[in-house]
Amino acid sequence: MSDNYPNDLLYTEDHEWARVENQLVTVGVTQFAIEQLGDVTQVELPREGEMLKERDVFGTVESVKAVSDLFAPVSGKVVKINTPLVDSPEYVSEDPYDGGWMITIEMSNAEELGKLMTSEAYETFLKEQEE
Repeated sequence: MSDNYPNDLLYTEDHEWARVENQLVTVGVTQFAIEQLGDVTQVELPREGEMLKERDVFGTVESVKAVSDLFAPVSGKVVKINTPLVDSPEYVSEDPYDGGWMITIEMSNAEELGKLMTSEAYETFLKEQEE
């Protein structure tokens, strides 16, 4: 099992990760996404208090290569954003699972977590994408 995809997180097919703590879900992008994007130059995030539905676009990550939409892994209210990313988007590239987190959502439907992948399932998904 690689360190690139921590076991305590859940993953989406859009290469976001979700750290679940009770009703709060912290969201970021995976190491795979960072490798595809290259150096992150700008991050756009929603406002605190914004309501999101599962799979809504909640922001963008811009890099030297591309601009990518960020998708909410679950429905709920944005209760916290990682404000330092606005001035220091490089945190996303340098530390995607800690300093580079994007938002925290207060989840409104825990059943949506069932659609997310474990780290093992995510790695299998990535391998299948390569074929």
